[in-house]
Amino acid sequence: MKVTDRIAVHRAAWHTATVVETVPETPGSRRLVLDVPTWPGNDAGAHLDIRLTAPDGYQASRAYSIASAVEATRLTLVVDRLEYGEVSPFLVDELRVGDQLEVHGPLGRFFLWHPPTEGDGAQLPPVQLIGAGSGIVPLFAMAAAHAASGDMTRFRLLYSVRDPEHVFFRKELAEAAKRCPGPLEIDFIYTREAPDGWPTAPGRVTRDVLASHSIPPSEMPRIYLCGPTPFVEMVSMWLVEAGHDPAQIRAERFGGA
Repeated sequence: MKVTDRIAVHRAAWHTATVVETVPETPGSRRLVLDVPTWPGNDAGAHLDIRLTAPDGYQASRAYSIASAVEATRLTLVVDRLEYGEVSPFLVDELRVGDQLEVHGPLGRFFLWHPPTEGDGAQLPPVQLIGAGSGIVPLFAMAAAHAASGDMTRFRLLYSVRDPEHVFFRKELAEAAKRCPGPLEIDFIYTREAPDGWPTAPGRVTRDVLASHSIPPSEMPRIYLCGPTPFVEMVSMWLVEAGHDPAQIRAERFGGA
């Protein structure tokens, strides 16, 4: 299937979603599984809008990355609660199985990963994923889709997270790395507290850490970068200064929700 065909199939629209599962993911975040009978499917890296309507008619809408990438009608999201957010506290603390939501999507064309097709050729560039905090969500969708597709392209993930307790998709990432037919390397950078026996002390991603935990510019990787705006802007600058092609860097930023 060509990319243009995918875009035509995955046309965005408003849908009614029913919550079928809601479980804690980390302290302060929740995994939501939604059943959306009219969902057309989505590619890895896509997102959707959730719209909430209060009894007085007030509406609030926020965008959330989709953690799943399948031709199916069940979607997985992970929502991180922001203390002063309008939408995330409700989704994390109050949403229950059986509740319904308005969702609009799938959205996004630039920040998508597609498994290679027969016409893509054998020599595809490697893929570098770089995420911070909940920015891992669309990158996890890419890594999982890569593992499931049988793709032999080299993948590497750099995941910056405060401590082991706040790692999203820990079990699923390990399983994806095991079943992936091609290389899927995962590098955790713990910023506040590392596991016992971890070889490096906790600390933020620096220029040197980025260089030692990512695919070098000489291999011309396609780079997907997602996280808080300051993180994304700093890492983007370091990547370009290191010699990566700016046209190969695809970035998504997020703020309050």
